[in-house]
Amino acid sequence: MIVFDLLCSGGHRFEGWFNSAADFGAQRKHKILECPTCGTAKVDRVPSAARLNLGAQEAARPEAPQQKTPEMEGKDPFAIAQMLYSKMLDDLLTKTEDVGTKFPEKAREIFYERAPAKPIRGQATDKEHDELLAEGIPVSRLPIPPKNKLN
Repeated sequence: MIVFDLLCSGGHRFEGWFNSAADFGAQRKHKILECPTCGTAKVDRVPSAARLNLGAQEAARPEAPQQKTPEMEGKDPFAIAQMLYSKMLDDLLTKTEDVGTKFPEKAREIFYERAPAKPIRGQATDKEHDELLAEGIPVSRLPIPPKNKLN
């Protein structure tokens, strides 16, 4: 078996297991291979990290860097994660402009340099999101709670 990293035209990355490179080519040619997320048959191989099988040696685990700040001292990891998420969410909400449902239009204007570059956020339908990705416009979906649910 051989494992390939794959990328569909919709920007979804996944891996596929094949008997050989020829098997991958045949499945792709006959459109048997589909993206598990969106179902498109437009799938390409992408570079993947090499895997070296060096036996059953256990890898040495690097120690996690100790970057504790005073507000983290004595708190459990869940509380720290909540604090970091809150900070990230606060930065996102205060340092970006909410363009609402005009997000796809505004993202295109910025990408194609018809408007000044600035950080924006807003809403896009699944179709609009996929179209932006297909055009090569870098967008990302983030879980942002509704304004009436923020503390």
